[in-house]
Amino acid sequence: MSDGPEVSSDTADRPIPRLSARALKRRGEILRAAHEVFTSKGFRNGSLGDIADRVGITHQGILHYFGSKEQLLVEVLRDRDTSGRVEFESAERPQGVDFLQHVLRTVEKNVSRTGIVQAYTVLSAESVTEEHPAQGWFRDRFAVLRAELAEALRVACGPEDPVPDEQLDRGASALIAVMDGLQVQWLLDPDAVDMPAVVRMTLDALLRSWGRPPLAP
Repeated sequence: MSDGPEVSSDTADRPIPRLSARALKRRGEILRAAHEVFTSKGFRNGSLGDIADRVGITHQGILHYFGSKEQLLVEVLRDRDTSGRVEFESAERPQGVDFLQHVLRTVEKNVSRTGIVQAYTVLSAESVTEEHPAQGWFRDRFAVLRAELAEALRVACGPEDPVPDEQLDRGASALIAVMDGLQVQWLLDPDAVDMPAVVRMTLDALLRSWGRPPLAP
């Protein structure tokens, strides 16, 4: 899906080895530079040399922190997810209608986060190619997000006249498809696409198709 909503996947929760304050600062600089390079050039064309030049170190210095270009890409993606989950650190993860509202808020935030959205769109498209290092990360993320959306839709629909699991799964897949597809259109022509409005319309259409009222504004 789009950049976010943040999902509770194992790939986002693995701890980072304990580092000194100086090493953590350098690590963060490398991640930000890698994000910029992979966004502008993609993973295949963006080199460790490009990233090293932005940070002011050698490409061997990058390998000291991340081991390989492939691992650096995965860490960039993990860092994106981790930084986006701050709002859940001191509160319970939203469920049902609250999670669906969180999805809509994330789409609204993405309108002001062009760089992050562009990176996600480029890298997710590249990940479908054979042996791409981020393929497993994206596959797992979509699986977790589909499950979370299906569960949120189930809770939002209530226990009366329950919606079949198969339909909930399809609804979750449809929402992800709409959000990801909208991002491509929006990146190419921002003024022509109102992402939050279209996602809300799609979500409300799903709920109505199951005889449920639309979400409250």
